[in-house]
Amino acid sequence: MDRVLIVCGAGASSTFLALRVRRVARTRGLDLIVEAGTLADLDERLAATRILLVGPHLSAQFDDVNERARARGVKAALLPDTAFGAEGADAAADLVTELLETSGSVENLLKAEPTQGD
Repeated sequence: MDRVLIVCGAGASSTFLALRVRRVARTRGLDLIVEAGTLADLDERLAATRILLVGPHLSAQFDDVNERARARGVKAALLPDTAFGAEGADAAADLVTELLETSGSVENLLKAEPTQGD
């Protein structure tokens, strides 16, 4: 079972998205634990995390967050601007699936958005 952490500023948006991603994961047959968090508790939660999804409103901090994640062997991606909308849970589940299927370091797998840090 893989653990996914979704972070946003205060934790409210990520809590709702995590709940919706759990539902999508179940319907897709994905064996995931999906949790919500904040930047404030990120470092203590990374040790138990395999995939980190970062809210789009934190794009300015993504490079720093990604470095912190990579240092712990965690793959990270910046969620699209539509992440907290109607199709956001499907997009987040797609990102998780893509991150789980890749090997090595992944900085950002969003195809429609420019890669952060390039």
